[in-house]
Amino acid sequence: MSLLVKEVMTKDVMTIESSAPTKEAAELMDKHDIGCLIVMNKGKPVGIVTERDMLKRVLLQFRDPRITRVGDVMSTPLIASSPETELREAMKLMNKRRIKKLPVVEDGLVIGLVTFTDVVRSIGYFEHVISSLGYDKNASHTLPSK
Repeated sequence: MSLLVKEVMTKDVMTIESSAPTKEAAELMDKHDIGCLIVMNKGKPVGIVTERDMLKRVLLQFRDPRITRVGDVMSTPLIASSPETELREAMKLMNKRRIKKLPVVEDGLVIGLVTFTDVVRSIGYFEHVISSLGYDKNASHTLPSK
C-alpha cells in the first residue's frame, strides 16, 4: 500500500499575483506564518516564491521590496505533482530538483502543497498507527508455535 500525495498535502494554499510587490508577498507569508506562495498570472500558476527567494533575490541584492515584483524573483517553471502521485515518487522529485515545497496541481488548478514537514508528520502519524496495532519493528515476527 503506497501513500499518495493527496493524503498528506496541505489543502490551504496561498497565492499571489506575479505583478504584486514582494513587500506584499512578505507580509502575506508573515501574516499566515507560511514559507511560500504560489505565483499566479491570469488565473494560472506560473511559479512559486519562497522565503529563500526573497532572501536571495530581494534582500541580498538590495532591491526595494515596494517596487520589486513577485514575478521578478519567483522560482520558475513551477515544478508540481498530481494528487495521485505516490509520495515516494514526489519525494524523489523534490530531492532531484532540490526543492522543499511541491505544489499539487489538478486540471491546471493548485489544490494543495506538499512540504518536507508534511512528509515528516505523515511518517510520525503512520508509525503511531502501526504501533497502536501492536506491531513492534524491533521484535521477531515469526508466528508462535502451537
